[in-house]
Formats: sequence, C-alpha cells, structure tokens
Amino acid sequence: MNKFLKIVGAVAVINIVARVFGFLREAIIGYQYGSTHIADGIFTAYTIPNFLYLVVGGAFTTAVISIYNKKTTDQSLFVKQSFTIVTITGIVMTVIVLALTTPILNMFYDDSSNITPEDFELAKHLFYWMMPSSILLMLASWYSGLLNVNSKFHLSSFAILIYNILFLVIAVGLSEVIGPISYGISAFFSAVLMVYFLARGYRKLDGPSVGVSFIRTQSTRDLWIMVFPIMIGGGTIQIYAMLQRFFVGVLSLGDSAISVVNYASRLTQFPQSILITAVTTVIYPILSRKEAEDDHQSIKELYGKGLHYLLLLLGPVTIFSYFYAENLVQVIYEYRNFTADVTAITAPVVAIFVLSMFFLAANTYITRFYYAKGDSTAPVVLSLLNVFVVNIAVMYVMAESAGVSAIAWGTLISSIVNTVMLVIYASVKYDLKLGAGLNKKELLKPIVPFIVLTFIMYISSKYFIFDYKWITFMVGLTVFGLSTVILYVMFQIKEIEQFYKKLKSKLVKTN
Repeated sequence: MNKFLKIVGAVAVINIVARVFGFLREAIIGYQYGSTHIADGIFTAYTIPNFLYLVVGGAFTTAVISIYNKKTTDQSLFVKQSFTIVTITGIVMTVIVLALTTPILNMFYDDSSNITPEDFELAKHLFYWMMPSSILLMLASWYSGLLNVNSKFHLSSFAILIYNILFLVIAVGLSEVIGPISYGISAFFSAVLMVYFLARGYRKLDGPSVGVSFIRTQSTRDLWIMVFPIMIGGGTIQIYAMLQRFFVGVLSLGDSAISVVNYASRLTQFPQSILITAVTTVIYPILSRKEAEDDHQSIKELYGKGLHYLLLLLGPVTIFSYFYAENLVQVIYEYRNFTADVTAITAPVVAIFVLSMFFLAANTYITRFYYAKGDSTAPVVLSLLNVFVVNIAVMYVMAESAGVSAIAWGTLISSIVNTVMLVIYASVKYDLKLGAGLNKKELLKPIVPFIVLTFIMYISSKYFIFDYKWITFMVGLTVFGLSTVILYVMFQIKEIEQFYKKLKSKLVKTN
C-alpha cells in the first residue's frame, strides 16, 4: 500500500502542475472574454473534443488495459487491433460531428441566447479546428493505457502536462495576433505534439509494435463489449458537463449562464481531477493484475483504504472551497472583463458544485473496481439512472426557484445518490466493504475534525475579510492549512502520523 501511495503521490504532483496550466487557460479566457458569447464559443467548441477524449478515449484505454492483461490475449496482435479500432473510431466520429456542426451549435444556442451571426461563425470555425484534435486525443489516451499497463505512469502524466502547457502558450501567444480562433489552432497542434511524445515514449519500451490489423478475434469482441458501457459508466463527469451545457439553453437560464456554469464547474473539478486522475491512472492496471492473480484480499483493502484517503483529502478541501467560494472566484477569475457582477453570479454556483467533489471522485474510483471484476453493466445502469433521470429531474424542478444554481444542484444530488447505490451494490455483489483494511475507530475519527474545521472556516470567512482579495485568500488558506493539520494530529489520524514519522526519519538521515 505504501508503494502504491508513493506512485500515486508522484503522479499527483505532475497532475497538479498539468492542471494548473489547464486551469490557467480557463482563467485567461475569463480575463480576455469574460462571460461573452466569444468565451461561450471557445468552451462550446472544446466541449465535444474534450468529451470524446475523456469518455470515448478513456473507455478504450480502460478496456485495452483489461484485455491486455488477460492470459489468453495475444498482446502483439492486440496492440495492432486496438490501434486500428481506436483510429478508425476517432476518424468516423469526428467526420460525423463535423458534418453536423451547424445543427449541434443550434442545439447549444437556442433562440433566446441573442448570439450574433459573427459570434456564431466564430464558434463554427473554432469547432472546425478543435474537432480534428479528437482523433489525436483518443490516440493519446490509447498510448497512455499501454504505458500505464507497463508501469510507465509518469509518461502519460507528463503528456498531459505538455499538452496543457502548449495549449496555453500557443493560444495566448496567437490570440494577440489573430484573436480567439487561436484557441482552436492551439488545440490541434498541442494534440499533435502530445501524441508524438507518447508514441516516442512507447517505442522506447521495446514492447509489441504499433501497426494496423483488421483481424477479428475474441479480444476484439471483448473490447467492443467493454467499451460501450464504460463510456457511460466511466465518463460521468464529462456527461454531466455536456448535459449542463445543453440544459442551460433548454431551461433559458440567461445569456451568461453558459460561461458561469463552465467557470464554476472547472473550478470545482480542479482538486478532484488531480486526485482521481492520479489514483485511477495507477490503480486500474494494478487492479487488473490483482484480479488476474485472484488476490481478492488486496483488492478489498485497496477499495476500503482508497475511499478513506479520498475522504481525508477532499473533505477538508470541500469545506474550505464552500466557505471561500466567492473569494476563490475573485482571485482566479475576477480580472478585466470578468467583473464583480459575474463573480456574484458564479460564486453561489461554485458553493454548490464543491459539495459534489468527493462523490464524483468516489464514483469514478468505485467503478474501477467493478471493471476489474469484469462488470461494466452495473455502474452503467446506475450512472444512466442518476445522470439522465435524477440529475435532469432536479434541474427541471429547481430551475425556476434556483436559476442557474439548479444545474449545480442536479449534479450534487444525483452524484450522492449514485455513490450510495454503487457502494451498496459493491458490498452485496462483490463483498467490497467501506471499512475494509480499517477498524471502525479509524473510520469515525475524521467526523469530529470535519465538524470543528467547518466551524473554523465559517468564522474565518466571515471575519477575516480584507480589502485586498489576495490577502483574504492567503489568510483563509493559512487558517485552513494549519487547522487541518492540527486537527488531524490532535485526533490522531493515522495517515498524518505515518507521514510525520517518515518525514522525521528522512530529516534525521539527512542531518
């Protein structure tokens, strides 16, 4: 478990830097274009390529890892088969979406959006540049899977870092010359370089060569059987994003609602994505191997301890983000065209979204255990029920009273229900218990620290407010950091004690 945590920690550090650059790109868009239709166009044009990369590409990656590890798989042939399938799928899907560009954009922009013909044309041209990158992004995801299955986790993480840096540098650099279309051009060329980096890294492994094969075997059939349900079950966060974008228009929540929801959801996805990407990047190849070895005890302990670690990490972050939602929006977004009025609309949405962070992360984590068991049906059924029924029902019911916040409420309530269902089914069907590898005392220990931290952050957010927003943020962050560490130490959270002992032993050795 300690080795696993070290690998996760290393991958998490790389992901933090990568996400910072990705998040900085979102902040700069806010700085340049605020909540205008230009910003909407950039976000809208990137929605589908990003969706295909994370959901379709991610589904192929998960399925490839599962099948690659099977004893009956001809790995050399399967690499060629899966490369062919992913490439052709990416090309076909991209061509279809490009052919339907105008109808798709009309679906996102209803009659009440008041978008000008010029802004609509800009959205189309951004779409034309960004969509071809979908093919490259799906191939990048496929290469990442092959690297991860060979325990080269850092290469796939570095690839995301390179992509986000290039996307930001090219887009911002060109935007002063050619305007917002630079974001479309940047999306394409940064994807090209990302694939090149991953392909070069894979070639150094001297593994099965990449090529084309149209031979159909049981492995290709298994691949297709796994991919479709995983696309739904494993892409919950991305499906939420697509539905949020769509229902902002359907529910006529206002012209600025598109950008507000995007800014709010991206802000809350930042800490959650860092952790869950690091954990799932490392954990799924390990789970597949453990399942092939019939090491069920290790899987049970990994399940219980992993969820416990997620709670210990995301619980305090959720508390801080809830009470400092307005300040977070101010320090990250509120510059030039992102005015105080936009902050006032965005902050309440952020406050609701942050409450869903742990549950969305837990959902993604738990589904990996279902996939390792070869069960891609149960998490799909539960995701469909919650994302397309509970989520949409909540948005419709609350739209009139809550306005744009209804979008966030839909995500929160449906993600909680989904977590509860996944936990119950995993316990009954696969004997995966929340407390596996932990005693009851360890499970209950975080409750009191969370309650005390909630009270402290409430007081801090009410009384430690300064005229300069960055001072407010730094004071709040300091109070949060010190309070969390002190409370975890006071209440003897074992993980903190272990970290302290390791740190102390290393310092002693150094001296």
